[in-house]
Amino acid sequence: MINRVLIRLKIVQIIYAYYQNGGKNLDTAEKELFFSLSKAYDLYNYLLLLMVEVTKQANKKLNAAKNKLIPTKEELFPNTKFVENRFIAQLEVNKQLLDFAGNQKKTWENEADFVKSLCEQIMESDIYKEYMASETSSYEEDREVWRKIYKKIIFNNAELDQVLEDQSLYWNDDKEIVDTFVLKTIKRFEEKNGAKQELLPEFKDDEDQDFARRLFRRAILNSDYYRHLISENTKNWDLDRVAFMDVIIMQIALAEVLSFPNIPVSVSLNEYVEIAKLYSTPKSGGFINGTLDGIVNQLKKENKLTKN
Repeated sequence: MINRVLIRLKIVQIIYAYYQNGGKNLDTAEKELFFSLSKAYDLYNYLLLLMVEVTKQANKKLNAAKNKLIPTKEELFPNTKFVENRFIAQLEVNKQLLDFAGNQKKTWENEADFVKSLCEQIMESDIYKEYMASETSSYEEDREVWRKIYKKIIFNNAELDQVLEDQSLYWNDDKEIVDTFVLKTIKRFEEKNGAKQELLPEFKDDEDQDFARRLFRRAILNSDYYRHLISENTKNWDLDRVAFMDVIIMQIALAEVLSFPNIPVSVSLNEYVEIAKLYSTPKSGGFINGTLDGIVNQLKKENKLTKN
């Protein structure tokens, strides 16, 4: 699940914090990097559990209406299509998700008010109303309605963002990327797999872990050389006057460009320009793009840049 976009973001955050804390212990900072990545995987599982919890809340709402002193006919014999959703029933018994919930002791029980609010928001949506009114019923429809709900209601949800931020500072910038993996997971579910449906693994393979470790270490251990290249290509600027975050981003970008021959230069540069737009000043994207482009051209002329 953890991809290189997320790895790059985390490395920028951790290296920035490393220097802010005096740059003393590389091993400790590396452990912090991988702990931070593991927290992103926790968030992925936690958001999958949210869909199950919302369904449980909807069921509680139906039962409460049934138990009213004088329930209406509609309340006595409600439409149970949503609470009996087959995709959610499969997700609820998913072995990997149950293992996560058991090992992490992570539930939504302490966020009952938010879950109730989200449930009401979903039940008031056109997506829900159309689904409940449909005369057809299939596993594919059950799965698709949750893909739509997640994309339209959970994906950009300020209230949820606040709940997650209050729970973990590590999740501040993770949700947007993790959301894409939740949507991918919903789409991958197949009824025939039952409780053994595989969720996305934390890392696709050892290659991405190696990428994270090598990029992190090289960005720091070769920092003097990278900063020399930056200084040479920003002669009209005193390096001390360049935003520190811009220097960090360019330092990591150069580590990637020079250490990973299989990654095209354009891919690396585009990724770090986007990170600059997210983490630095409004003008940083253009400044970093121009500076890195100049350094890359210089390295090519000097035959110091090898790409497959």
